[in-house]
Amino acid sequence: MMHPDTEVRFISEEIGYGVVAKKLIPKGTITWVQDELDRVLNPAGVAGMHPETQKLVDKYSFRNKDGNLVLCWDLAKYVNHSFNSNCLSTAYDFELAIRDIQPGEQLTDDYGYLNVQEPFKAQDEGMERVTVYPDDLENYHEQWDSQLSDAFQDFEEVEQPLKKFVSKALLEKIQEKLRSNTAMDSILNIYYRENK
Repeated sequence: MMHPDTEVRFISEEIGYGVVAKKLIPKGTITWVQDELDRVLNPAGVAGMHPETQKLVDKYSFRNKDGNLVLCWDLAKYVNHSFNSNCLSTAYDFELAIRDIQPGEQLTDDYGYLNVQEPFKAQDEGMERVTVYPDDLENYHEQWDSQLSDAFQDFEEVEQPLKKFVSKALLEKIQEKLRSNTAMDSILNIYYRENK
């Protein structure tokens, strides 16, 4: 489920639609959480679907740590890629804003942590990286963990409208790590290794 202060807007002919903040979303805010309405699809089941349906699943889903495809039911499927994303996935089935997201600004993910199967060239953002690779999680997890660690420092201080969708056990685990100043579980935990 996407943060309630977001909406889908047309971005450009090249990009299409994206998810945009309607109000300020502060750093440390949960921006998306996997909920019961999101579909988790087994790749074998997807392979048996109509080819046009397979294309839609490929376009609008991401691969989780188990190799299954998660198809979000709401506007989350319109979150676009950026090498300088303002949201990062966590090891806890939700994403955090890693910096303040201003009204009118797109919410973006780095697709490098979404377990893509094939490399693809992304829109040129003037960054060193220009291609998303299947092993980006292995290569950038330390950088992303550092950004998440910083964002989690604000987790208890900001309004969290999506917190109610996070299990009590997970919230207790996160709160204990914050209290004891223990490192959060690494984003590398969401990496799908095909040959486990």
